Amino acid sequence: MRIYFGHPITQYGKELESFLITKIKEAFPDAVIVNPADKEHGEGYERFKAETGNGMRYFEEEVLPSCNGGVFIAFRDGKWGAGVFKELDFFHEHGLPIWEIDVRGKIAVLDGPFEAIKSRTLSVPETRARIRDGAGNPLPF
Repeated sequence: MRIYFGHPITQYGKELESFLITKIKEAFPDAVIVNPADKEHGEGYERFKAETGNGMRYFEEEVLPSCNGGVFIAFRDGKWGAGVFKELDFFHEHGLPIWEIDVRGKIAVLDGPFEAIKSRTLSVPETRARIRDGAGNPLPF
């Protein structure tokens, strides 16, 4: 089993990311956890960006289809970043399990009306404003 961990790039390489991956591994001890922050995925993203102009296509075409479900974290106010939601939506569209994890590491099945889940999604500009400042520097989670 392969579980995708969808999370904002503001968590990449941070202590919170490590903590959450540990919690996901505890919940799914036999699963391979697919972390988009891993070097191989950064390289795949850059390759697709150079070839197609859209790095997210790497995840849509090569990574997500290889996974059996996904664990996702929203921003602290419960809003989904646009990219995280796009990944989450992939699993929804394919009828695969989706879980939500919070900053304490609590994992729960993400269920309920999908429109309610979708209504928590930020636009691309709103997401960018949360992950980078005006100079392009990463913001804290």
